[in-house]
Amino acid sequence: MKRRRGAVAFAASPQRDPKEAVAARMITLYSYPQLFGVADNNGYGLKVFAFLRLVRLPFAHEHIFDASAAPRGQLPYIVDDGQTIGDSETIIAHLSGKYRLTIDAGLGPRQRDLDLLVTRMLDDLYWVMSYSRWKDERYWPAFRNALMEEHPSLTEDGLDKARAYNFQRYHFQGIGRFSPEGAYARGLADLNVLAGLVPERNYVHGDRPTSIDAGIYGFIANIHFFEIDTPLKEFVASHTNLMRHCMAIHEAVMQR
Repeated sequence: MKRRRGAVAFAASPQRDPKEAVAARMITLYSYPQLFGVADNNGYGLKVFAFLRLVRLPFAHEHIFDASAAPRGQLPYIVDDGQTIGDSETIIAHLSGKYRLTIDAGLGPRQRDLDLLVTRMLDDLYWVMSYSRWKDERYWPAFRNALMEEHPSLTEDGLDKARAYNFQRYHFQGIGRFSPEGAYARGLADLNVLAGLVPERNYVHGDRPTSIDAGIYGFIANIHFFEIDTPLKEFVASHTNLMRHCMAIHEAVMQR
């Protein structure tokens, strides 16, 4: 499904003081473009997008490919009232503190510890997801073609250069030294842990989503909606609790 490219503004009723809501309208999220019907084809950018929508902070969304102007050269980042903040965890911490957000207010120490462990595990899963798109020869052509169809400004030569760059990243991170079977075994182990944590009903910490639900959605949605049948997608499709959780967050954050 094609979606409008460029800046997209999202507005919702603020939870806070009206003066703070005015400041919130100055937030701009910069992240990678959409693909396969999700607002960002990268788990970290989609995580921040989902968080912003769940807490109902108004923001503008700028889709970009070039991360050279981003902090540490990485997406996503936000500009909030002239202040630039990168890294998805740092962004969420900044927003939570500045706007006195209560999404995680009810969590105890053990729940916060669990959130940190899951967040670090998602960092590991990211590399396997990326590997499945850019490195695995079975899925790379379909991924490349989907990007070019959704975003006609992209060229095959440009994507080949991006792929070569990612190969270097995979080598130095380590996942690039795995066989495909070994790489997917690692990602499936991460997903298996998530399948044991995500409940059949409601959310990770109860009947309302918290920031960790936004984080899980960022990655699971980029597997579930990915229109290429990787081993990761097959695993998610076989676990109804992961599918239900993903769709519940998706419906919540995509509401206009």
